[in-house]
Amino acid sequence: MASVKVRFVFPGGKKIVEAEGQPGERLLDVAHHHDIPLEGTCEGQMACSTCHVIVSKADFGKLPLPSEEEEDMLDFAGGVTSTSRLSCQIWLEEAWESLEVQLPADVRNLQGR
Repeated sequence: MASVKVRFVFPGGKKIVEAEGQPGERLLDVAHHHDIPLEGTCEGQMACSTCHVIVSKADFGKLPLPSEEEEDMLDFAGGVTSTSRLSCQIWLEEAWESLEVQLPADVRNLQGR
């Protein structure tokens, strides 16, 4: 199985972390394995919006449509855009060579990372 290259862009684009994830792995877990400050307070149960990311426009079309429940949770996130998603709801797919996401400037992080 080929890995998926994930590019995490921090607010302002001054810091970029490139990571690799395996198909079937959740984007939130990839972030945690590489010390990316995405909280995920609810541990992927879609009961919060602390793992909000902004998917690049070029990659947004790769993703399945968000569920109504995910869209409802995004209403609580700061800095939401038309390509916002919860990273706990993105599972990497083998067909993707790469995925780029930006961390929003308004992060609701209760862990202090």
